[in-house]
Amino acid sequence: MTAVQPVFDGVIHPPPRLQICGLLAAVDTMDFAVVRESVGVSDSVLSKHVRQLEEAGYVAVRKATRAARVRTSLALTDAGRVAFDAHVAELRRIAGV
Repeated sequence: MTAVQPVFDGVIHPPPRLQICGLLAAVDTMDFAVVRESVGVSDSVLSKHVRQLEEAGYVAVRKATRAARVRTSLALTDAGRVAFDAHVAELRRIAGV
C-alpha cells in the first residue's frame, strides 16, 4: 500500500460525511438504507450529504430495480477513496497518532 499525502478535506470532514465515507471505504457498495441506519439520520439529511459528496466526485449513486422496488446504492469512487485516505492521514497527523 502506498502512503498518501495527508490533506485536510473540508468536504469530507463534517461528521455525517466522514461517517458515510468510513462506511463506504470498507465495502464496494452499500444500500442507501443501510448507510442511513448506520449514520442515524433521515433520508433527507443523508441525501443532502451524499449529494455534496457526489458533486465533489467522491461518491457514486446507483439506482436499480430489485424485487419491483427501486433500490439506491452508494459507493466511493477512486477519487473518494484517495480523498478519504488523505483526510484520515491528516487527522492522524494532527492527533499525533
